[in-house]
Amino acid sequence: MKSLKLCDTTLRDGEQAAGVSFTRAEKLEIAKLLSECGVEQAEVGIPAMGKREQEDIAAIAELGLPMKLMTWNRSVPGDIDKAKATGVNWSHISIPVSEIQLQGKLGLSQREGLNKLLRAVEYGLRQDMTVSVGMEDSSRADMNFLIEVVNTLYKEGIRRFRYADTVSAHHPGQMADRVSRLRGAVPGDVELEVHCHNDFGLACANTLSGIAAGAVWASTTVAGIGERTGNAAMEEVAMAWRYLYGGECAVRLELLKGLADKVIAASGRSVGDAKPIVGQLAFTHESGIHVDGLMKEKSTYQSFDPAEVGRAHRFVLGKHSGSGGVTHVLEQRGLEVSADTAGRLLEKVREYAEARKGTVPEYMLVQWLMEEQQRAQNAV
Repeated sequence: MKSLKLCDTTLRDGEQAAGVSFTRAEKLEIAKLLSECGVEQAEVGIPAMGKREQEDIAAIAELGLPMKLMTWNRSVPGDIDKAKATGVNWSHISIPVSEIQLQGKLGLSQREGLNKLLRAVEYGLRQDMTVSVGMEDSSRADMNFLIEVVNTLYKEGIRRFRYADTVSAHHPGQMADRVSRLRGAVPGDVELEVHCHNDFGLACANTLSGIAAGAVWASTTVAGIGERTGNAAMEEVAMAWRYLYGGECAVRLELLKGLADKVIAASGRSVGDAKPIVGQLAFTHESGIHVDGLMKEKSTYQSFDPAEVGRAHRFVLGKHSGSGGVTHVLEQRGLEVSADTAGRLLEKVREYAEARKGTVPEYMLVQWLMEEQQRAQNAV
């Protein structure tokens, strides 16, 4: 299976999430971590936003990271001038391609939109920029127009195009069909990138479907932060591509959790304890059946070893725990108990968890054990 390439847009689309604003220091640290993680390219901002944004982008460029950088720009020469001034040579030039956005946002026909894009791309190339083209709202665009856009810009030397599911209009089957049809109608050396939003919880699935159908690049954000309900989560895409599709990815999996922790803290948002791969509870088990299985053979309840992403299984005590879980927690603290004692402690665990609607702190279990042992001693 082919290798997946990542173009992470945490510093652009991720920061567009409502209420998120990274400081320059945070942007620099995130950029460094992305590069250390093995991400091939990062979209680091929108120069047209203003001088502060331009200075932030320039500061990232000055780091001299081995990771490629790009900026996001409208199909406007002035945007491209601002992009060039940042020192980031790769200019991503975008325009809506669906009729609803072309007309609704820009008041343009398909022909007028294509000409506007063509002029902007030609301008960017004259500025000695490396140019890729973004097709906003691709999922609601006429396929014949998408094909025309790619083939027209290909003649200008453009080889990279972003297929954007801007409003989450696709399910995975549609994404696969559309990407496959587009790939079949354009030159073989065109590299498609899929950029998916998560309004229906399908950003990761749609991204993987698009890659499997012939796209080369996945546009992602760390922990899936982004506008509205977010984007495809980098860590989910990378791990699923590896384990569900048998593909390859250059990302250093063991660094994913640290990267996600940094981005989540800087964003000031919570992504949920049960977030796949990076969430606090991603490898946490309470069920007695699961804990028993994991203690006997880890592959019974894991699709991959959490150590690959710098994590470890964690057992907690609650209503659904079994005596094996009780015994294991105590053994981790150097305490041994008989089967009968473990059974009595389990009853207390379940009573406590049901009454409090939560898990049982380990110190409580130790305290109950001490009480059991004290009673046994007094009875002698």
